[in-house]
Amino acid sequence: MPLIFGQLGAAGFDVRATYHADAILREHFPEALAELEPSLLEVEVPVEELIRSGGGVAQVTQRLRRRLNGIGWLKAQFRIEKTINDRTTFAQSHEVDHTKVFESGTIALEIEWNNKDPFFDRDLENFNRLHADGAISVGLIITRGQSLQDQLESAIRAYAAANGVASYEDLRHLGISPTARQQAMVERQTRDGVRSFADAWAHAFVADKFGTATTHWSKLAARLDRGVGSPCPLVAIGIPFSCVTDVSIPIRNA
Repeated sequence: MPLIFGQLGAAGFDVRATYHADAILREHFPEALAELEPSLLEVEVPVEELIRSGGGVAQVTQRLRRRLNGIGWLKAQFRIEKTINDRTTFAQSHEVDHTKVFESGTIALEIEWNNKDPFFDRDLENFNRLHADGAISVGLIITRGQSLQDQLESAIRAYAAANGVASYEDLRHLGISPTARQQAMVERQTRDGVRSFADAWAHAFVADKFGTATTHWSKLAARLDRGVGSPCPLVAIGIPFSCVTDVSIPIRNA
């Protein structure tokens, strides 16, 4: 555990730093630590949002983005150009969702709640190029933590039990429409007697929506292990299951 974001670690967040990012932030960017830690400690993820959220940016991401924007962590476009004798030989633009300029330099931050996991490669390589060109000092990525990923299915299963889910009709009554892929998984598992309807639906829902090929802690950690984004100093932060709320409270009808 790096010697930064101690309150996050105590609250169950995953925290990992590479290339002395922890020392850089602690020594040169204490203001950034003081701003980010309280913002992340306030993160809550109502389980209903996990179940009901459709396409687009997840509500938890929207709330965190608004919180960061409110303290000056704003979207930025970086344009890197190289010239020879006043002739541009190379130009490239990089967009980062959250950045902030401090006296000691600039920090870049991306939130990857539930994208396809190659988005991690994009973010890490983007940070690496910006760091190599002197545009940023540290890059941060926030994603679903390991405990959250591991316990998603049990949370959805508990919610199904609290709402008496035993059929597609029960799901429709709650305003939930399983995808064709989820239905195929449910039917296969219930037909074989492997799971009850509620358990099969919870398993299919999580596998379909929050599967292993999406952005979460283990996928990010594996990339850091391989050196993706190196040698840019990086900090990875995983939101824990303890941020999920209302797991056993029945959801309101649509």
